[in-house]
Amino acid sequence: MKRITWLLVAVMVGLALAVAGCGDDDDSTAPADDSGGAAQSSGGKLEPGKEFKSVFIPKQTGIAVFDQANDGAKEAAGELQVDEAQYLGPSSPDACVNGQIDTVTNAVTQGVNAVMISNCAGDQIEPAVKQASDAGAAVVSWDSPIPSGEGESVFIAQVDFDETGTVMADLALDILGEKGGEYAILSAAPDAANQNAWIKAHKEAIKDPKYKNLKLVDTVYGNDDSEKSYDEALGLVDKHPNLKLIMAPTTVGIAAAGKAMTDEKLCDKVKVSGLGLPDEMKEYTLSGCAPKFALWSFKDLGYLAFYAAYGIATKQIEAKEGATFEAGHLGEMKIEKDPTRDNGLRVLMGPFTVYDKSNVEGG
Repeated sequence: MKRITWLLVAVMVGLALAVAGCGDDDDSTAPADDSGGAAQSSGGKLEPGKEFKSVFIPKQTGIAVFDQANDGAKEAAGELQVDEAQYLGPSSPDACVNGQIDTVTNAVTQGVNAVMISNCAGDQIEPAVKQASDAGAAVVSWDSPIPSGEGESVFIAQVDFDETGTVMADLALDILGEKGGEYAILSAAPDAANQNAWIKAHKEAIKDPKYKNLKLVDTVYGNDDSEKSYDEALGLVDKHPNLKLIMAPTTVGIAAAGKAMTDEKLCDKVKVSGLGLPDEMKEYTLSGCAPKFALWSFKDLGYLAFYAAYGIATKQIEAKEGATFEAGHLGEMKIEKDPTRDNGLRVLMGPFTVYDKSNVEGG
């Protein structure tokens, strides 16, 4: 009898251990390993130090805002304990389209995990981006998206593009007053998706009756080149004798327009506004030539782009609508449908800051 009792006890203990073992094997909350478990879709803080090789592509090197974005990407790399992205891009506006296409294509052959790009090539970049995506790289656009969303994992939007159009309209109304008047837009490149979306949103915004006296008379392109933008600004004044304002939604263009109006002593007649860097616009704002302008943090934009690219490439973030993730000091970010494109996802950073004499020196 004693022997039978001990046998029964042994069997019962064995069954209990077996059940416990099965539970461990089926633990769906266990963290995914580096080889690629299921990506998180909500909340979590990203695990640093995973294998990550990337390239960070501006529209043009040597432009202050893009250098600031790269500084943000470097900061993120340090926090995530990975190598900094290669900072590669066209060195001039004329080389932009082919330069970006070549950079993306070369990055694929080098086996990068992620491509982060501020697109200046419009839909011409799509085949190269699709090739990168097909090769397994995360493609994160920032500042300016891939128009169709083809091959793109997600777009890091600095602000809501519709809001940008309204901000431009409000700046024009604040400067020109209720009487309004003629104004023109000095944009960057004709293929810049972000610029085109902002201009489209602006034209829609000024249909509101409160902007009825604002008269948009022209749109010209300085290709984010200081000399060309300077010349285009002066050309607008010559072409439109009643012009009262140049609205430049480009940091290169607004600074060039401010300089052009200042050099030619036209600031009393034609004001300047748009999107600009406080350091570059301080002189023109304090003089009254550019009374108000707006911008967001390009450093944060590059920082957020790197966090998103790292998370997607290491399979810690799934690039799908509704997914959330922690992006360092920016906190929780959410992936959502991009309302400005038929296809594509975005992460909305924000917000705008409007600068004038009261805050431009501390900007």
